[in-house]
Amino acid sequence: MKTDQFDYDLPEALIAQHPTRQRDESRLLVVDRSTRAIDHRSFGDLPSLLQSKDLLVRNTARVLPARIHARKSTGGKVECLLLYPTADTDTWSALLRPGRRLQPGTRFGIADQFLAEVIRKNPSGECLVRFIENRHASIPDLAEAIGEIPLPPYVDRLEGAAADRLEDRDRYQTIYARADRTVAAAAPTAGLHFTSKIDRDLRARDIGTAEIILHVGLGTFRPIETDEIEAHTMHAETYEIPAETRSILADAANQRIIAVGTTSLRALEAFHRSVDHLKGPDHTARTELFITPPASFNLVDCLLTNFHLPRSTLLCLLAAFLAPGSDDGIGWFKEIYTEAMREGYRFLSYGDAMLVT
Repeated sequence: MKTDQFDYDLPEALIAQHPTRQRDESRLLVVDRSTRAIDHRSFGDLPSLLQSKDLLVRNTARVLPARIHARKSTGGKVECLLLYPTADTDTWSALLRPGRRLQPGTRFGIADQFLAEVIRKNPSGECLVRFIENRHASIPDLAEAIGEIPLPPYVDRLEGAAADRLEDRDRYQTIYARADRTVAAAAPTAGLHFTSKIDRDLRARDIGTAEIILHVGLGTFRPIETDEIEAHTMHAETYEIPAETRSILADAANQRIIAVGTTSLRALEAFHRSVDHLKGPDHTARTELFITPPASFNLVDCLLTNFHLPRSTLLCLLAAFLAPGSDDGIGWFKEIYTEAMREGYRFLSYGDAMLVT
């Protein structure tokens, strides 16, 4: 299948650079797959658009303020983007800039904060970094103290803009993100629109929620660079399905399951393909699942998502979900996105949302 089929022209002016004033002021484009009807609503309308007994499955991963600015002993600047820890909690996989100048053995740090050493450079561009000294209890604690939120490359920020950094620390996290699950490199952005009021309205309408964790990696921002999507190497991500969620899913045979975001959908579908029974203990695994047309879906009935980059794996997933079991979603997503752009919807991480029922 040609990657060009998942391309479209996205005006730069429609790429949201900041969130809306209030989380639930985002717009919501509603797509009914049974009638192909499109409705334009506000995200605050979400509870009234769902049915009693519906089940929302949300990704509770929290974004680590993983971008750390430091210096080499020679005074040269270093930017270290933490990705994930190894078995040794003092050693992390990271992206370093300037990459060419940071060879194994190079040390960098911040006085009275930390000292780190480059251990190895991998062909993928990732580096293995060992923290030799750290005045904080852990590397995540260090990042919380001095790091910045690693925003997507299409969100522009001026270096040193303190107001922006404070805004991003708050608004690039969901309100239900768990502090004990702070290793995601990016936010599960479909969840950014939820508020405490929306959660109360959901409960009042007897609409349930369940949690999963998928530690979103930077691969989510990488475009497909191969001519055929089948030749694309999908990035791996770790996900967790708690035993409580497994039990809720097993008892939801007559309920609609609504994945809040592509990360939740990917975790649920990967989980369903790897177990014989829904009920069971906590389930943790890594997945390289790449969902493309004409995929079918086993657990998820509806999808809540943002608007995605051209030529992205997330757009492939959306096209598959719009028309399960066929390729029809490829043309259809372009029609939907064309209308969204005509109506002035805001795209990507800080943008508006879309509900596919």
